[in-house]
Amino acid sequence: MSVPPAVARERTTGGVGGGVGGGLELKAGRRFRERAIEIFLFLNGAVAVLIIGLIFVFLFREGLAAFRDIAPRQFIGGEEVRSVYNPAADTFVESREFAMAWQPVSEEPKYSLIPLINGSLLVALPATLLSTCLGVMVGIYLAELANSRVREVVKPAIELLAGIPTVIIGFIMLAVVASLLQSVTGTHFRLNAAVGALGVSIVIIPVVASLTEDALRSVPDSLRQASYGLGATRWQTVSRVVVPAAVSGITAAAILGFGRALGETMIVLMATGNAALVTGNIFSSVRTMTATIAAELGATAQDSEQYHALFLVGAVLFTITFFFNLVAEIIVSRMRRRLRL
Repeated sequence: MSVPPAVARERTTGGVGGGVGGGLELKAGRRFRERAIEIFLFLNGAVAVLIIGLIFVFLFREGLAAFRDIAPRQFIGGEEVRSVYNPAADTFVESREFAMAWQPVSEEPKYSLIPLINGSLLVALPATLLSTCLGVMVGIYLAELANSRVREVVKPAIELLAGIPTVIIGFIMLAVVASLLQSVTGTHFRLNAAVGALGVSIVIIPVVASLTEDALRSVPDSLRQASYGLGATRWQTVSRVVVPAAVSGITAAAILGFGRALGETMIVLMATGNAALVTGNIFSSVRTMTATIAAELGATAQDSEQYHALFLVGAVLFTITFFFNLVAEIIVSRMRRRLRL
């Protein structure tokens, strides 16, 4: 005997009430799972933020402890007694000169941060300038000029370049580029700021190129079409419409690249000579803040003057990079708001 369709549906669903109840139970279970996932993700983010915050607190606490044992003026420089030969008296006389030096293990320790900041800037500024020029050109090519087939090959290659270990780049700079640059320029220092800047620029170029491409591709197509409608060529559209519209994003890319250059460690540790000198000569050996921390912290007694001074160097480095990253983020946010309008 055949069963009516209505009765069959009622039997399979457990009746009308059972069907509605089962649907409500499924929705409640789905909402519970979604809520649990949201709480889990929130807790993960909160823990990550808390850990980072504790790291920053520890960094600044240990760094500011340096002022407990070292006078603040010593982090700028101090008087240094030197023996100078006096030909008239045919003898050596003591001469007191103001010097800026980082010599934490000398008989009279010196903790001037000026040579380290000078060395960091002497490497980071040329590296940022070189990488910005090349990275912006690569970004413009990928976003506006390259066809899809070329873009699919070139962009992954650039991203792979960003993944090369910096110690490998530092080794190449140390073993090959340093000697080549010395033979070309005739500089006295084989390892110098120029060699370090070349190595750091290799690391920054992919960052600047990728951010530049993102900034250019975020420009609305309506601007391009309007330019073409007025009779502009492709290059005129790129140079006079698209790039000016994305200049904020390109500027932010350069600033982020500068922050990345300041934070580079292995390349500058291997290729700059590690001489804490105050100089404006790019072909002179220098020492950066990151190289100083990497080279000295592992052999420093805990809670010593040098230990806290190195943490102060880290705090200064963090403050500088945080400021530039904040400026870059503000610039990018303004560009996005302007393009939405």
